[in-house]
Amino acid sequence: MDINRYSRQILFEQINKSGQQRLSESTVLIVGIGALGTVISNQLVRAGVGKVRIVDRDVVEISNLQRQILFDEEDAEKSLPKAIAAKRKLERVNSMVEIEAIIGNASRDNIDELTEGVDVVLDGTDNFATRYLLNDICFKKNIPYSYGGVVSSRGMTAFFVPKQTPCLRCLSKEGSDGNQTCDTVGVISPVVDMVSSLQVTETLKYLTNRGEYLRNTLRSFDIWFNQQYDIKLNKPDPNCPTCQLNQYPALQKKAKEEEIVLCGRNTVQIHLLNHVSLEQLESKFSGIQSLKRTPFFLKVTIDEQISLTIFTDGRVLVQGTEDQVYARTVYDRYIGS
Repeated sequence: MDINRYSRQILFEQINKSGQQRLSESTVLIVGIGALGTVISNQLVRAGVGKVRIVDRDVVEISNLQRQILFDEEDAEKSLPKAIAAKRKLERVNSMVEIEAIIGNASRDNIDELTEGVDVVLDGTDNFATRYLLNDICFKKNIPYSYGGVVSSRGMTAFFVPKQTPCLRCLSKEGSDGNQTCDTVGVISPVVDMVSSLQVTETLKYLTNRGEYLRNTLRSFDIWFNQQYDIKLNKPDPNCPTCQLNQYPALQKKAKEEEIVLCGRNTVQIHLLNHVSLEQLESKFSGIQSLKRTPFFLKVTIDEQISLTIFTDGRVLVQGTEDQVYARTVYDRYIGS
């Protein structure tokens, strides 16, 4: 541990040398390296958390740069996967921290592996399906879950601790999250920084063994209209399928979700194959003029409306439609069923 690097943080009495040592021995998982995830990872890496595992399925776009602080114009021009672009930046910030970058989805098929050996899971996602997944695996494996969400000028965050607090399902029932997204109503950068900082602060309290200072509320605020309130994390819902009945609905095996509409993105994700050869697909699409291949994906522009982004793990983003039937038709036509 480099004392000089963390000297100002060690001088903070509530952390000191012993807390810094605990941070250096800790591992966190950050799911989603977009607006929230870039701020979260930046702060935790600078704080000296020993290992940071990041997972994200997306690539950097120019519209991300307004609020996703780890990325720059070159990343957008190259359409780098966010996990890779973030890893490169974070390693330049603190070479003493181990950064593990995973390109892909957090799903019920891999969430157990993703959370292996993790001390805290931090939410950088933009959808409640994934949040319920994180909530359920954390309460099943007794891992604290740092929840955060932003849209417009509003933010919401809580730090859920199994056996000590209720869980996300107790406070937010599945299907009640509404339909506003950053893509439909926008978002301003300051609210991202505030929610992320609150998520990281609670995480630092927990990792440095200062749990007595945890806030123990669901905090919601609107920084534009000067509103803020806290809901105390008191008794759990006695009928909660996660923290009380131990059913963990998001972890239950269902029929494979082969097509998923990405809310607000005008995109359908199709995942039928476990692996594809980008080299072979590039040859297959050689007659199409607009073709871009990187080590991580192949992007094919079919026409003015439709494009395909094909990842090595078999995921295909059909961009330009939210019609799942039409997206599957395009997929079958160009990829094969």
